[in-house]
Amino acid sequence: MQTLTCQVCTGPARTPLGFIFLASPRDHDPSWPNILTNQPPVCRRHTRAAARLCPHLEDDPTVFLARSAPLYGVHGTLYGRNEGGVKVIAQPDAPLPYGHPNIGTFLASQLVRRLKSFRVVGLDELLNDLATAS
Repeated sequence: MQTLTCQVCTGPARTPLGFIFLASPRDHDPSWPNILTNQPPVCRRHTRAAARLCPHLEDDPTVFLARSAPLYGVHGTLYGRNEGGVKVIAQPDAPLPYGHPNIGTFLASQLVRRLKSFRVVGLDELLNDLATAS
């Protein structure tokens, strides 16, 4: 996720049209202007395989083709201190953005990127557009 490499082969995930991010059809509303994701992108070669093999995607993923996907923050666990020592304070469902005041006591488990400049495309449409762009 840090280097935007393919989650299948760890090769470069950038395509001539941008980065490909896959999500379950129930994960995000594609009409939102910003999408937060903890799923790494996939390269063109592994797009169909990832969609088929990941049970979370239900063989019908929402395909986000993003021109921009800056790091946003992290998922993880918030820790604090009391008289007994260090303890878990919270495990929030939402990611903690970089710059948040609690980031210093937050143990990150996943990086989160924000898809800003993206379009939602069908899987077949994406692969056809990529074949044309090559």
